[in-house]
Amino acid sequence: MQYDALVASIRLVGVSKHFGDVKAVDNVSLDIADRDFMILLGPSGCGKSTLLRTIAGLEDPTAGEVWIGDNMVNDVEPKNRDVSMVFQSYALYPHKSVQANIEFPLKVRGVNKTERAEAAKQAAEVLGLTPYLERRPGALSGGQRQRVALARAIVRQPAVFCMDEPLSNLDAKLRAETRAELVALHDRLNATFVYVTHDQVEAMTMGNRIAVMRDGIIEQVGSPKEVYDKPASVFVAQFIGTPPMNIFPAGSVEAADHVVGARPEHTHLTTSGVAATVALVEHLGHEIQVVCTIDAEHRAIVRIPAGTEVPGNGSSVFLTADENYRHRFNVETGLRIS
Repeated sequence: MQYDALVASIRLVGVSKHFGDVKAVDNVSLDIADRDFMILLGPSGCGKSTLLRTIAGLEDPTAGEVWIGDNMVNDVEPKNRDVSMVFQSYALYPHKSVQANIEFPLKVRGVNKTERAEAAKQAAEVLGLTPYLERRPGALSGGQRQRVALARAIVRQPAVFCMDEPLSNLDAKLRAETRAELVALHDRLNATFVYVTHDQVEAMTMGNRIAVMRDGIIEQVGSPKEVYDKPASVFVAQFIGTPPMNIFPAGSVEAADHVVGARPEHTHLTTSGVAATVALVEHLGHEIQVVCTIDAEHRAIVRIPAGTEVPGNGSSVFLTADENYRHRFNVETGLRIS
């Protein structure tokens, strides 16, 4: 079933949001195209949720402009922005049925009973909730409740969907299943999604573009592949990837005054190179991860195929980074060197 929604681009121009002396968002400019699945990714406190709430109109920017489509919406009330918000908590009415919860946004808009019932059934069908329309939230699993919250968002057919860590309350298995459902939902609705998470696995598997945030600013914007293959800074390099990129001390891998980074799959145990000590050997079934300490500030992880003989904890080893997959960063700024 195709559930058509209006679509709209989003443009942020020099947006800042200050809470007293705290700069939660600091001069952010970002273009989100029609039908994008844009991920705002970063650690807790980096400003991603504040930026999302500013797009939705739940926060007023201290400075800058927020555009949805061809309209600047700084002074437009949230209810008039054509944006639906899905929160971390499900925020369902416990005394109402699933159908009544889904219908509620249309009810407050004055849509007649017949039309809103039909719209709720369509939204429920999209998310596989038809068998549960008469149940109350207390009789649903966590994943089903999250789908009800999503159905309530899509029933309005908004131009933009804003989602603030909607999967964080789910267990690992259900989170993986719901990730796939959200990707399929985005494809089915053909709408614009802006999705906040601190989980880089969600970012890499769901979004077609990622904006990596740190301390209120955007460090890099790009496709998951671009951000993984060519991180713009040491911060991005170590935030994206499981395990994160290894960062070697300046001068240890190459005789130059810059930092060299290499992914664990491109880092190898050798007979000469960077001296290190094995701190931990993790047998993960499909592979082995050898965690090595280089000095007080640097450690590196080497990924090795399962079944390979590896040195034990406390062993002295040497590391090298595959020359074809080295990343170079400025020592002072941490920024990528082309």
